[in-house]
Amino acid sequence: MSSATQSTAAVLLITVSTIAFGGLSLLMNLVRRIPGYLDNPVRRALWTAGHAHAGVLVLFALVALLYLDRSDYGDGMLTLIRTLLVAPPILMPLGFFLSVVRPTDTRPNKLIWLVVVGGVSLIAGTLLLGVGLL
Repeated sequence: MSSATQSTAAVLLITVSTIAFGGLSLLMNLVRRIPGYLDNPVRRALWTAGHAHAGVLVLFALVALLYLDRSDYGDGMLTLIRTLLVAPPILMPLGFFLSVVRPTDTRPNKLIWLVVVGGVSLIAGTLLLGVGLL
């Protein structure tokens, strides 16, 4: 594993603790019956989706990084793919969380587009990595 890929994996592993803290925060919102969370189904659904996407996408990126250095790409393309794989676990949860920041929000704001940008990044990164492994 290259040092750049190893550093990226290290950062992703460190973010797992923040995801766990986020899960604890969501649980506390339920247990303490925090107004603006429990009584707001849109906010609750988007925050749950944000938390779930963060966890799954970090794990996916970690697995994908194991294959990255086995591709036939040069350093520039490897950096691009590494970035494309790390962006979704950041952008997608941010889009879910920040699109309904206020407890009174019943519709997502324009920051929900971060989810789309993260999805495009995921598609591009996995497509490029897959082609590079052929």
